[in-house]
Amino acid sequence: MEAQQRQPWNKGKLVGQKAPLKLRDIWAIRSRLQLRHRMRDLALFNLAIDSKLRACDLAKLRVLDIAHGGHIAKRAVGSLS
Repeated sequence: MEAQQRQPWNKGKLVGQKAPLKLRDIWAIRSRLQLRHRMRDLALFNLAIDSKLRACDLAKLRVLDIAHGGHIAKRAVGSLS
């Protein structure tokens, strides 16, 4: 029997680092999230942009990581640890 050749899942696709978002793209995403009242998504997006955290680091965050004395900060800057 012949060995069946598998085609790589990413053949012909653009791989590697993506170009950074442009400022107008960031504001377009923010305004769409605000118009749709997606406050949680807007907060995560703002935190990601402001802190430059990766998605895997954002997913690990807890409320206590950005809360100070029982109050949630309007703008928070996280750090990688």
